[in-house]
Amino acid sequence: MTVINTEERIQILADLVAIQSVNDNETEVAQYLNNLFEKHNISSTILHISGNRSNLVAEIGTGSPVIAVTGHMDVVDSGNLTAWDSDPFTMTEKHGNLFGRGTNDMKSGLAALVISMIELNHAGKPTKGTIRLLATAGEEVGESGSRAFFENGYMEDASALLVAEPSGFNIGHAQKGSMDLKIISKGITVHSSIPKLGYNAINSLINVISEANKTFSDPNNPKSELFGPMDFNADVITGGTQVNSIPDYAEAEINVRTVPEYNNEMVLTELNKIISRYNSRYATEAVPVPLMLEVLMNELPVQAQADSKFINYAREIATTFSSTTIPVLPLSGITDASNLVRDKPSDFLFLVFGPGDARQAHVINEHISKDMYLEFIEIYIQLFSKMLD
Repeated sequence: MTVINTEERIQILADLVAIQSVNDNETEVAQYLNNLFEKHNISSTILHISGNRSNLVAEIGTGSPVIAVTGHMDVVDSGNLTAWDSDPFTMTEKHGNLFGRGTNDMKSGLAALVISMIELNHAGKPTKGTIRLLATAGEEVGESGSRAFFENGYMEDASALLVAEPSGFNIGHAQKGSMDLKIISKGITVHSSIPKLGYNAINSLINVISEANKTFSDPNNPKSELFGPMDFNADVITGGTQVNSIPDYAEAEINVRTVPEYNNEMVLTELNKIISRYNSRYATEAVPVPLMLEVLMNELPVQAQADSKFINYAREIATTFSSTTIPVLPLSGITDASNLVRDKPSDFLFLVFGPGDARQAHVINEHISKDMYLEFIEIYIQLFSKMLD
């Protein structure tokens, strides 16, 4: 017998969507979940990070093995409100779909994890082992919540991790790494009619980016059989103040998607070499260090076995809810797993598997299939029971 009926399961998701945790305010989501767990006699703890940002951890069961499950509490900005067909923070049902910011990415996955834990606990499960929920802050920008969980040891005794990001009836077993970098270029401003008396910060920046693009696009660079090549992209360039002045400052923001064969450390080493060569060649007394590199985010690639028992159990159970074969695939984006599985061995049990469609993430009129959301609650109940029988 279920302890939370279908109407209540829908309402929990609606309540979460109504909390405007737009790149902030996860503490309010954590408090809501804390109260929900307390109502069902499950202890949970809110872990403050900064300001209105907090993580939440909750456990059912005792001892080993420990299965960690995770979902993030933040959402992205709703964008142009006039483009939405309904209020993004009032969940609306239409044609079998639930609309609202975060319905897909990823408050449905978070709610499904929480409800499955409540149902399992009510049924006296797990009979052995522990299910540990790590509800994170800041996943959309910076992944501060998962980093705090890792640094404070919440993954040390975990033997498995499920990330409930929207995958639908697909299973992710690997993801590229991701780095956000900033190159700062300094110069000397003068009138553009006498450029030799100044130092053009934009030129320095362009020259280094051009060399980096050539280096990182070399077809002889290491590639991954699973992911293909590493990707290096200069996405934002700013500099200068007006057209007749030589700019004394410019910066570029760069995103790099790394693979195990060409990893984060290798990229940083090569980029620092390029910048050091440029600085040595073009430094002056007035501008001794023309270029500097800042690392804004540094998330490692994750690659787990595609045929682990965790994934095989998930495929077996999901097949009963889907008419199609459940594929196991690498992911194009990153998740909190980049932090949470640091230092784990290659046979660590890991998968990304949650309600929703990755193509619906961050879009106007974001939505999820109502049936899929409800089905994943049952999938999680069965999956966690099977893992901890």
